[in-house]
Amino acid sequence: MSKKITDESGLEIIETPEALAGQINKAEVFFLKNRKVLIGIGGAILVAVVAFAGYRFYIDGQEGTAQNALSSVVYDFEADSLSKALNGSGGNEGLLSIADSYKGTDAANLANFYAGVALLKQGKYDDAISHLESFSSSDLLVHARAQSLIGDAYLEKNQPAEAISYYKKAADNDKNEFFTPVYLMKLALAQEKANQAADAIASYKRIIEEFPLSSEVVNAKKYMGLLEGQVGK
Repeated sequence: MSKKITDESGLEIIETPEALAGQINKAEVFFLKNRKVLIGIGGAILVAVVAFAGYRFYIDGQEGTAQNALSSVVYDFEADSLSKALNGSGGNEGLLSIADSYKGTDAANLANFYAGVALLKQGKYDDAISHLESFSSSDLLVHARAQSLIGDAYLEKNQPAEAISYYKKAADNDKNEFFTPVYLMKLALAQEKANQAADAIASYKRIIEEFPLSSEVVNAKKYMGLLEGQVGK
C-alpha cells in the first residue's frame, strides 16, 4: 500500500497512482449516477453557445445593411426634412424602420437617437421619449445629451417633475464646462416650474460657483436674484 503524500499543512497531494486511480473512479461513479443531469446541463450550455454565436453572426450581417440605410437617411435629417428622415423616401428606409428592423445593431441604436430628436421637433413627445429611452451610449456626453432631450420632452408635456429627474441625470453625467451649465439651467427652470424655489436657487448657484466662465452665468445670476426676491431671501 502506497503512502499518502501530504503538503506542509497536512492536505493530501494526489501524486501516487493509487490515489489518482481512486479519484478517477469516484468521478466515474458520480458521472454514472448523475449522467442524465450532466448531459442535460452540457446540452443546454452547448445550445446557448450555438445560439449566441448564431445571433452574433446574424447581427454582424445586419449591421452593414443597417449602416448603409442610416447613411442615406441622415442627409434628410440634417436638411431638417423630418418626415422623410423618419419615414423614408425614394425607396430608402426611414429612421423608424431602421430602428425597428435592425434591432441589436449599432445603426438601429443610433437611429433611435435621431428619431427621438426628429419626433421631439415635431411635437410628438411620447414617441420621442420612447425612442430616446431605447438609445444607449458608452459615450457619457452623448448619453447626457439624450437624457436632456428626454427632459425637454417631459417639460413640453408640462410634467416638470419627470423633466427634473432627467435633467439631473444629464447634469451629473461626465460634468464639463460646455454642457453641464446648460443642463443645470434647464434643471433650474424646471424646478421653478414645479414650484421648487429653493432647489432652483441651488441649481443657479451651482452654475455660478462651479462654472463661472460659462455663458449661462449671466442668466443664472439674473434668475436667481429674481427668485430670491420672490421668496424673500
